[in-house]
Amino acid sequence: MTTSRMFLNLSPYSLPAAALSVMVLLGTSVTASADEADAKRLLKAMSDYLTAQLAIAFDYDAILEVVTKDDQKLALAGSGTVTLDRPDKILATRSSGFANVEMSFDGKTLTLLGKDLNIYAQEDVPGTVEHLVDELRKHNRPLPAADLLLPNPYEALMADVVDVKDLGSGVIGGVECDYLAFRAKEVDWQIWIAQGEHPYPCRYVISSKLMNGEPQYSIEIRDWKTGDAVAATDFSFTNPTDAKKVDLKNLEGTDELPKHFQMGEAQ
Repeated sequence: MTTSRMFLNLSPYSLPAAALSVMVLLGTSVTASADEADAKRLLKAMSDYLTAQLAIAFDYDAILEVVTKDDQKLALAGSGTVTLDRPDKILATRSSGFANVEMSFDGKTLTLLGKDLNIYAQEDVPGTVEHLVDELRKHNRPLPAADLLLPNPYEALMADVVDVKDLGSGVIGGVECDYLAFRAKEVDWQIWIAQGEHPYPCRYVISSKLMNGEPQYSIEIRDWKTGDAVAATDFSFTNPTDAKKVDLKNLEGTDELPKHFQMGEAQ
């Protein structure tokens, strides 16, 4: 199986007729509650809340869509956890049908552990979590919900945005959320923000406009904790299972795609 791109997409194929009719109606225009100033205010409030939290922990479920060479859309599902201690410590896990990965960073050293193969790789990356996010992107190993973990999420999220909509509310995991949609030059993205005193992101969806099939990446956040509710965490790697150290390029079983997927060229 050869994938032509790695990202995600929603498609009308095989949807019931009633759902298709709704999509056709929505296709004309979406103007309900399209208050740009209010949407920006809600996003800024979320950003300010996130920035003010020195310790954050949450569980997540994520879907990464890929589009095959023959235009079949496939959704790769995974789950994991994130614990952040600002400004320079993070522990993240990701488990799927083909990978079981732990990433730890103590402000000096990045460690990636492939739990199933009991191998790990390390790299010196002194600095903040923001710097780590940039370094991981160079290696095509993004942190889950990385934009939301930066010191100023609003600035990162609003880069190149050309259209903003406040689409009212929705419910994610039983939590009532403000539902916002944004369009940028290369991606469309949506976010659901919990209403109330703790406006944390409940769901975040990114759609690529530069890839065939407009694939999506979505992450749903649950069990949100901050401050004293975050359990004490050791961010340093101690190798309790006597894992074998390998070079980062030889760290098998930790990629976003399984081995039987071969990356093709982007559009």
